[in-house]
Amino acid sequence: MKIGNIAAHLLQVVMLLFAVTALYTGSIGNAFLGFLVLFLSIVPMIVEKRLNVTFPWEINLLIVLSLFLHYGGEYQGWYDIFYPYYDKIAHFITSVTVALLGFLVVLIMERYVKTNFSTGMIFFMIIVLTMAMGAFWEIYEFSFDTAFGTDLQHGNTDTMIDLIFDLAGALIVAFLGTLYLKKNSRNYLLNHYIGRDDLENIPERRR
Repeated sequence: MKIGNIAAHLLQVVMLLFAVTALYTGSIGNAFLGFLVLFLSIVPMIVEKRLNVTFPWEINLLIVLSLFLHYGGEYQGWYDIFYPYYDKIAHFITSVTVALLGFLVVLIMERYVKTNFSTGMIFFMIIVLTMAMGAFWEIYEFSFDTAFGTDLQHGNTDTMIDLIFDLAGALIVAFLGTLYLKKNSRNYLLNHYIGRDDLENIPERRR
């Protein structure tokens, strides 16, 4: 097991301890949030088994780390203790994670629909998918605040800065990802990132 997988599992254990502690102390909102982010952190494992793919450990670690930073920041008050640096670092890591997930979604779509997206289309899709996931996250935060009286969103400015970070992460990953695709075999990238060995017959993308 790679050290990154071990680190991800340790973070999941800590999140579980946070959630159980919150439940024991009667903080129902934080307990619910803890179990929710813990579930979200294992979604990649579920997807891997259902789709028979293997995500790189770096992606899995980034997903768990992003969820841990946001949950720990809210439950342990790290957002306030280390304000504003903690918030900016957490959102930067999350924005890159979301963008990389968008990139993986495009690769998986190519695998299953067996189509050839141009690099320009891939660039655009990474941006759209990242912003869609970012918007979904903001809706979740708003809904959670409304239902449980938490303070995940800190006003319109905070929401817009979060979306700007999502866009910045998407642009960075989209630029580097499409640049990489122009210089390397698509089949190699698919095999490397989603761990499939049956892609040899898929034609190379037009550059």
